[in-house]
Amino acid sequence: MTDPAGPRATPTPPTSAAVARLAGVSRATVSYVLNGQAEGRVGARTQARVRAAAEELGYVPHAAARTLRAGRGSIVLLAAPADTVPAFGPLFTRFLAGFQTALHGLGYTGVLHGAPAASPMAAARAWAELRPAAVLALHGPPLDTPAVELLHRAGTAAVLTHGPSAPPGAHALLLDQREAGLRAGEHLLAGGRRRIGVVRPADPGLADFAGARLAGVREAAAGRPGTEVHPLDLELTEESAARLAADWSGPGLDGVFAYNDEYAMLLMRALQDAGHTIGTGPDEIGVVGADDLLLARLLRPRLTSVRAEITPPDRIAALVAALIRDPDRSPAVHRVGTFRVEGRESG
Repeated sequence: MTDPAGPRATPTPPTSAAVARLAGVSRATVSYVLNGQAEGRVGARTQARVRAAAEELGYVPHAAARTLRAGRGSIVLLAAPADTVPAFGPLFTRFLAGFQTALHGLGYTGVLHGAPAASPMAAARAWAELRPAAVLALHGPPLDTPAVELLHRAGTAAVLTHGPSAPPGAHALLLDQREAGLRAGEHLLAGGRRRIGVVRPADPGLADFAGARLAGVREAAAGRPGTEVHPLDLELTEESAARLAADWSGPGLDGVFAYNDEYAMLLMRALQDAGHTIGTGPDEIGVVGADDLLLARLLRPRLTSVRAEITPPDRIAALVAALIRDPDRSPAVHRVGTFRVEGRESG
């Protein structure tokens, strides 16, 4: 039903000038107090009067205006296309929650930026519009030198990318996915497996991670004559897993490293339905997942999994804050974790 009085007017937000008038101080004093710069400049009683006036009027500082004055804001932008975030799984969700909480304690706001971009420069332009203090490019096409330079010119103090290297002017956060594959391959080989399948998700957003893990298994197998490594493309559906299990006898695989625990559990169930036995025995198929989810430990047989030992999110937040404060620090590769195998009954 239409309001006969017409649409309600948007109320005009209170200004710092109104706070200053109510508190009986200058606008500069209001700015010092409400932006955390009053120490040594404004007395405690005056600070209390300013905060009381701001609360009475419902005034909050304008983030965009503060960013304009400072040249950069307090946003730490975590860039990951929205359609790939669910594929990262619960480990990423937990990391993100801890990271954002730690950033808040350091005076920054973590923002997940999910808009896709056609190129590194297009991505950098979209990020730069927000004037972030730092950008963490967690996924997607690697940044290049022009993109990093654009971000720095826009006032971004720290640019961090994922992977073993970064373009000039950017830092790299390294959680080596190749190592995950290497540890899984070493474990399967130590258990006597010589024909190893490596599951690659059909999701193109995971191709880089999956390719690195496949390379790690191949590295483990390189020094073992007679060892075969077979890539296995799999959609995260029961139908795709059933098709793969039905063709299993062709290559005669005796071990498999799945991309993560979800893919491992899906394939393990399909192999069992097709009459195969999962386990560590010589006539059984060894199955290894990754992420070490709780659900993997509830299966029977319990799932062997590659576990990521990741640097606590508060330490990574502290690193980012330090790079913002010292933008001239020489770029470096910062290793943020390693991998180890949790061996169980599945392989």
